[in-house]
Amino acid sequence: MGISRHQMIKTANWLGPMLVCASLAEVKSILLFGYHGKLIKLAGGIFHTHHHIADGRLEILTAHCANLGLPTFDLQKVFNCSTAEDALQYLRELDAIKGENWVIRVYGEITKTIDQRSQNYIYTHCEKNIKVGSVMFDRQRKIIIKSENADIILG
Repeated sequence: MGISRHQMIKTANWLGPMLVCASLAEVKSILLFGYHGKLIKLAGGIFHTHHHIADGRLEILTAHCANLGLPTFDLQKVFNCSTAEDALQYLRELDAIKGENWVIRVYGEITKTIDQRSQNYIYTHCEKNIKVGSVMFDRQRKIIIKSENADIILG
């Protein structure tokens, strides 16, 4: 993606404090690049992402699907998946069978929510306005989606 190693920070489960520290260090923008099953928690306002603290991945995904009008039968399928990866696969299969674009629509809204929630988190904790973008990948490390803010940050 053309990002210098000197501009990267690998983080673990404490994304909220990392966002605040980066902002206090006068970082101009932040690009969150990660596995969709981890980053999706940010869309639900969960900024400590360890599974022992909070989960909610399927609930957050299902809520975004419902908001976009996914039929009830399919919502139940997504909600009852064992993992976020299984839910992504279900949406991909639905797209392939019906010729629709649920993956792009749903994950596009999720990344938009992640960006907004992250920016709000930063402002709430240190009153800084920092542009946050997000890029989500699947278990095979294939990019699912980049947010509009991510495209802006990447230039």
